[in-house]
Amino acid sequence: MTAKLRYALELPPLPYYLGSGKAVYTPGDQHPNRSHLGMFDLLLLVKGSLHIGENDRTWTLREGQLLLLSPDGYHYATKPCEEETIFYWLHFECRGGWSLEELEAAAAFPSSGQPFTNTYKLCVPQFALIGQSAAAYRIFDQLLEHSLGHRSSSFWQEQTLFTELLRMLEQEDNAQHSPTVRHLAETTEAYLKQHFQEHITNEALADSLHFHVNYIVRCMKEVYGCTPLEYLLGYRIEQAKLLLINTSWPISQISEHIGFSYAPYFTSCFQKKVGVSPLRFRKQFWH
Repeated sequence: MTAKLRYALELPPLPYYLGSGKAVYTPGDQHPNRSHLGMFDLLLLVKGSLHIGENDRTWTLREGQLLLLSPDGYHYATKPCEEETIFYWLHFECRGGWSLEELEAAAAFPSSGQPFTNTYKLCVPQFALIGQSAAAYRIFDQLLEHSLGHRSSSFWQEQTLFTELLRMLEQEDNAQHSPTVRHLAETTEAYLKQHFQEHITNEALADSLHFHVNYIVRCMKEVYGCTPLEYLLGYRIEQAKLLLINTSWPISQISEHIGFSYAPYFTSCFQKKVGVSPLRFRKQFWH
Protein backbone atom coordinates (compact mmCIF):
# COMPACT_ATOMS: atom_id res chain seq x y z
CA MET A 1 0.00 0.00 0.00
CA THR A 2 1.31 3.43 -0.91
CA ALA A 3 2.15 5.48 2.17
CA LYS A 4 -0.07 8.48 2.88
CA LEU A 5 2.01 11.64 2.92
CA ARG A 6 1.60 15.16 4.20
CA TYR A 7 3.48 18.41 3.88
CA ALA A 8 4.98 19.79 7.10
CA LEU A 9 5.47 23.56 6.88
CA GLU A 10 7.63 25.27 9.50
CA LEU A 11 6.10 28.46 10.91
CA PRO A 12 6.85 31.36 10.94
CA PRO A 13 6.65 32.83 8.40
CA LEU A 14 3.15 31.90 7.38
CA PRO A 15 2.66 30.61 3.85
CA TYR A 16 1.87 33.48 1.48
CA TYR A 17 -1.11 33.47 -0.89
CA LEU A 18 -0.20 34.25 -4.50
CA GLY A 19 -3.33 33.64 -6.55
CA SER A 20 -6.11 31.23 -7.43
CA GLY A 21 -8.53 30.36 -10.19
CA LYS A 22 -11.14 27.95 -11.50
CA ALA A 23 -10.45 25.74 -14.50
CA VAL A 24 -12.93 23.98 -16.77
CA TYR A 25 -11.57 21.15 -18.92
CA THR A 26 -13.51 19.50 -21.73
CA PRO A 27 -12.91 15.86 -22.75
CA GLY A 28 -9.40 15.57 -24.19
CA ASP A 29 -7.96 18.46 -22.14
CA GLN A 30 -5.23 17.74 -19.63
CA HIS A 31 -3.20 19.48 -16.93
CA PRO A 32 -0.02 21.10 -18.29
CA ASN A 33 3.36 19.49 -17.62
CA ARG A 34 5.55 21.71 -15.42
CA SER A 35 8.79 21.38 -13.51
CA HIS A 36 10.18 23.35 -10.54
CA LEU A 37 7.27 25.79 -10.46
CA GLY A 38 8.77 27.50 -7.40
CA MET A 39 5.48 27.56 -5.48
CA PHE A 40 2.96 25.11 -4.08
CA ASP A 41 0.09 24.23 -6.42
CA LEU A 42 -3.12 23.18 -4.66
CA LEU A 43 -5.86 21.51 -6.72
CA LEU A 44 -9.42 20.84 -5.50
CA LEU A 45 -11.79 18.88 -7.74
CA VAL A 46 -15.41 20.02 -8.11
CA LYS A 47 -16.58 17.78 -10.94
CA GLY A 48 -15.23 15.06 -13.22
CA SER A 49 -11.77 13.54 -12.87
CA LEU A 50 -8.23 14.80 -13.31
CA HIS A 51 -5.31 12.44 -14.00
CA ILE A 52 -2.04 13.88 -12.75
CA GLY A 53 1.36 12.81 -11.47
CA GLU A 54 4.29 14.27 -9.57
CA ASN A 55 7.69 12.65 -9.93
CA ASP A 56 7.01 8.89 -9.40
CA ARG A 57 3.50 9.19 -7.84
CA THR A 58 0.21 9.42 -9.74
CA TRP A 59 -3.38 10.21 -8.77
CA THR A 60 -6.85 10.42 -10.26
CA LEU A 61 -8.65 13.27 -8.51
CA ARG A 62 -12.43 13.12 -8.18
CA GLU A 63 -15.08 15.32 -6.65
CA GLY A 64 -14.06 16.73 -3.28
CA GLN A 65 -10.48 15.46 -3.47
CA LEU A 66 -7.49 17.70 -2.96
CA LEU A 67 -3.91 17.38 -4.16
CA LEU A 68 -1.00 19.56 -3.09
CA LEU A 69 1.92 19.62 -5.53
CA SER A 70 5.38 20.67 -4.37
CA PRO A 71 7.35 23.72 -5.59
CA ASP A 72 10.27 21.65 -6.87
CA GLY A 73 8.57 18.58 -8.36
CA TYR A 74 7.84 17.55 -11.93
CA HIS A 75 4.07 17.71 -12.51
CA TYR A 76 2.50 16.01 -15.51
CA ALA A 77 -0.78 14.68 -16.89
CA THR A 78 -1.03 10.91 -16.94
CA LYS A 79 -3.89 10.99 -19.47
CA PRO A 80 -6.50 13.44 -20.81
CA CYS A 81 -9.87 14.03 -19.16
CA GLU A 82 -12.69 11.75 -20.34
CA GLU A 83 -15.48 14.10 -19.21
CA GLU A 84 -16.05 17.74 -18.33
CA THR A 85 -13.80 18.42 -15.35
CA ILE A 86 -13.94 21.45 -13.08
CA PHE A 87 -11.38 22.24 -10.41
CA TYR A 88 -10.06 25.10 -8.33
CA TRP A 89 -6.35 25.83 -8.21
CA LEU A 90 -4.36 27.94 -5.77
CA HIS A 91 -0.71 28.96 -5.68
CA PHE A 92 1.16 29.84 -2.50
CA GLU A 93 4.74 30.02 -1.33
CA CYS A 94 6.36 29.03 1.93
CA ARG A 95 9.51 30.97 2.77
CA GLY A 96 10.12 28.78 5.81
CA GLY A 97 11.27 25.18 5.66
CA TRP A 98 8.99 22.38 4.55
CA SER A 99 9.20 18.63 4.09
CA LEU A 100 7.10 15.78 2.76
CA GLU A 101 6.67 13.13 5.42
CA GLU A 102 4.58 10.12 6.30
CA LEU A 103 1.50 10.79 8.41
CA GLU A 104 2.99 9.13 11.49
CA ALA A 105 6.04 11.43 11.51
CA ALA A 106 6.13 14.40 13.85
CA ALA A 107 8.66 16.54 15.63
CA ALA A 108 8.45 18.56 18.80
CA PHE A 109 10.76 21.41 19.65
CA PRO A 110 13.43 21.27 16.89
CA SER A 111 15.67 23.35 19.10
CA SER A 112 18.49 25.49 17.75
CA GLY A 113 20.73 28.36 18.73
CA GLN A 114 18.13 30.91 17.68
CA PRO A 115 16.51 33.10 20.35
CA PHE A 116 13.03 31.80 19.72
CA THR A 117 12.64 28.37 18.22
CA ASN A 118 9.27 28.10 16.56
CA THR A 119 7.62 24.99 17.87
CA TYR A 120 4.66 24.90 15.51
CA LYS A 121 4.48 22.78 12.41
CA LEU A 122 1.55 23.17 10.05
CA CYS A 123 0.72 19.77 8.56
CA VAL A 124 -1.54 19.43 5.53
CA PRO A 125 -2.26 16.27 3.55
CA GLN A 126 -0.67 15.79 0.15
CA PHE A 127 -3.80 14.01 -1.12
CA ALA A 128 -7.14 13.73 0.65
CA LEU A 129 -10.90 13.65 0.35
CA ILE A 130 -11.99 16.91 1.97
CA GLY A 131 -14.72 16.40 4.53
CA GLN A 132 -15.66 20.09 4.40
CA SER A 133 -15.60 20.37 0.60
CA ALA A 134 -18.61 22.72 0.42
CA ALA A 135 -16.91 25.15 2.83
CA ALA A 136 -13.67 24.89 0.84
CA TYR A 137 -15.56 25.66 -2.41
CA ARG A 138 -17.02 28.79 -0.77
CA ILE A 139 -13.56 29.98 0.23
CA PHE A 140 -12.32 29.58 -3.33
CA ASP A 141 -15.34 31.44 -4.70
CA GLN A 142 -14.70 34.31 -2.29
CA LEU A 143 -11.04 34.41 -3.31
CA LEU A 144 -12.11 34.72 -6.93
CA GLU A 145 -14.46 37.57 -6.07
CA HIS A 146 -11.71 39.48 -4.26
CA SER A 147 -9.30 38.96 -7.16
CA LEU A 148 -11.50 41.30 -9.24
CA GLY A 149 -11.19 44.17 -6.75
CA HIS A 150 -8.47 46.69 -6.01
CA ARG A 151 -5.31 45.08 -4.65
CA SER A 152 -5.18 47.51 -1.72
CA SER A 153 -8.65 46.48 -0.54
CA SER A 154 -8.50 42.76 -1.38
CA PHE A 155 -5.05 41.89 0.01
CA TRP A 156 -6.08 41.28 3.64
CA GLN A 157 -9.33 39.53 2.73
CA GLU A 158 -7.41 37.13 0.47
CA GLN A 159 -4.79 36.36 3.10
CA THR A 160 -7.48 35.83 5.74
CA LEU A 161 -9.40 33.43 3.51
CA PHE A 162 -6.21 31.58 2.65
CA THR A 163 -5.35 31.21 6.34
CA GLU A 164 -8.83 29.80 6.96
CA LEU A 165 -8.27 27.30 4.15
CA LEU A 166 -4.97 26.21 5.72
CA ARG A 167 -6.71 25.74 9.06
CA MET A 168 -9.30 23.57 7.35
CA LEU A 169 -6.61 21.45 5.70
CA GLU A 170 -4.81 21.04 9.01
CA GLN A 171 -8.06 19.73 10.50
CA GLU A 172 -8.18 17.15 7.71
CA ASP A 173 -4.68 16.03 8.70
CA ASN A 174 -5.66 15.88 12.37
CA ALA A 175 -8.60 13.68 11.45
CA GLN A 176 -6.08 10.91 10.67
CA HIS A 177 -5.77 10.43 14.45
CA SER A 178 -8.70 9.12 16.44
CA PRO A 179 -10.43 11.81 18.56
CA THR A 180 -9.53 9.98 21.77
CA VAL A 181 -5.83 9.76 20.91
CA ARG A 182 -5.59 13.42 19.89
CA HIS A 183 -7.57 14.60 22.91
CA LEU A 184 -5.34 12.75 25.36
CA ALA A 185 -2.17 13.96 23.61
CA GLU A 186 -3.38 17.57 23.75
CA THR A 187 -4.45 17.17 27.38
CA THR A 188 -0.99 15.80 28.19
CA GLU A 189 0.66 18.71 26.38
CA ALA A 190 -1.41 21.23 28.36
CA TYR A 191 -0.58 19.49 31.63
CA LEU A 192 3.14 19.53 30.87
CA LYS A 193 3.08 23.25 30.05
CA GLN A 194 1.14 24.10 33.20
CA HIS A 195 3.37 22.03 35.50
CA PHE A 196 6.77 22.21 33.79
CA GLN A 197 8.38 23.74 36.88
CA GLU A 198 7.46 20.71 38.96
CA HIS A 199 9.06 17.29 39.21
CA ILE A 200 7.13 15.28 36.62
CA THR A 201 7.42 11.55 36.05
CA ASN A 202 5.46 9.16 33.87
CA GLU A 203 3.82 7.81 37.00
CA ALA A 204 2.74 11.32 38.06
CA LEU A 205 1.24 11.85 34.62
CA ALA A 206 -0.70 8.62 34.86
CA ASP A 207 -2.07 9.58 38.30
CA SER A 208 -3.06 13.08 37.13
CA LEU A 209 -4.57 12.14 33.77
CA HIS A 210 -6.12 8.81 34.88
CA PHE A 211 -4.71 6.79 32.00
CA HIS A 212 -2.06 4.10 31.97
CA VAL A 213 1.36 5.57 31.28
CA ASN A 214 1.93 3.33 28.26
CA TYR A 215 -1.24 4.66 26.61
CA ILE A 216 -0.26 8.27 27.32
CA VAL A 217 3.17 7.69 25.79
CA ARG A 218 1.65 6.03 22.72
CA CYS A 219 -0.77 8.90 22.14
CA MET A 220 1.97 11.53 22.50
CA LYS A 221 4.25 9.68 20.10
CA GLU A 222 1.45 9.27 17.55
CA VAL A 223 0.42 12.94 17.61
CA TYR A 224 3.63 14.79 18.54
CA GLY A 225 6.32 12.30 17.64
CA CYS A 226 7.88 12.21 21.11
CA THR A 227 7.28 10.90 24.60
CA PRO A 228 5.82 13.16 27.30
CA LEU A 229 9.20 13.54 29.01
CA GLU A 230 10.89 14.41 25.70
CA TYR A 231 8.22 17.05 25.13
CA LEU A 232 8.73 18.36 28.67
CA LEU A 233 12.48 18.70 28.13
CA GLY A 234 11.96 20.60 24.90
CA TYR A 235 9.49 22.97 26.52
CA ARG A 236 11.80 23.62 29.47
CA ILE A 237 14.67 24.44 27.12
CA GLU A 238 12.50 26.96 25.29
CA GLN A 239 11.57 28.60 28.59
CA ALA A 240 15.25 28.73 29.49
CA LYS A 241 16.01 30.56 26.24
CA LEU A 242 13.48 33.26 27.11
CA LEU A 243 14.95 33.71 30.57
CA LEU A 244 18.52 33.81 29.25
CA ILE A 245 17.63 36.63 26.88
CA ASN A 246 15.19 38.61 29.01
CA THR A 247 16.73 38.34 32.50
CA SER A 248 20.12 38.56 34.12
CA TRP A 249 19.40 35.57 36.34
CA PRO A 250 22.35 33.25 36.96
CA ILE A 251 22.26 29.84 35.31
CA SER A 252 21.53 28.13 38.63
CA GLN A 253 18.42 30.26 39.17
CA ILE A 254 17.15 29.63 35.66
CA SER A 255 17.79 25.93 36.07
CA GLU A 256 15.78 25.76 39.27
CA HIS A 257 12.98 27.94 37.87
CA ILE A 258 12.30 25.66 34.90
CA GLY A 259 12.28 22.44 36.91
CA PHE A 260 15.90 21.23 37.03
CA SER A 261 17.22 20.40 40.48
CA TYR A 262 20.86 20.19 39.33
CA ALA A 263 22.33 23.08 37.30
CA PRO A 264 25.13 21.09 35.61
CA TYR A 265 22.55 18.63 34.29
CA PHE A 266 20.52 21.54 32.90
CA THR A 267 23.63 22.89 31.17
CA SER A 268 24.35 19.48 29.66
CA CYS A 269 20.76 19.11 28.36
CA PHE A 270 20.74 22.64 26.97
CA GLN A 271 24.01 22.09 25.11
CA LYS A 272 22.75 18.86 23.57
CA LYS A 273 19.49 20.44 22.41
CA VAL A 274 20.73 23.87 21.31
CA GLY A 275 24.34 23.19 20.35
CA VAL A 276 25.85 25.81 22.68
CA SER A 277 26.04 26.29 26.43
CA PRO A 278 23.50 28.55 28.19
CA LEU A 279 26.14 31.23 28.78
CA ARG A 280 27.27 31.21 25.15
CA PHE A 281 23.65 31.36 24.03
CA ARG A 282 23.11 34.46 26.20
CA LYS A 283 26.28 36.13 24.91
CA GLN A 284 24.95 35.85 21.33
CA PHE A 285 22.25 38.37 22.18
CA TRP A 286 23.80 40.48 24.95
CA HIS A 287 26.31 43.16 24.07
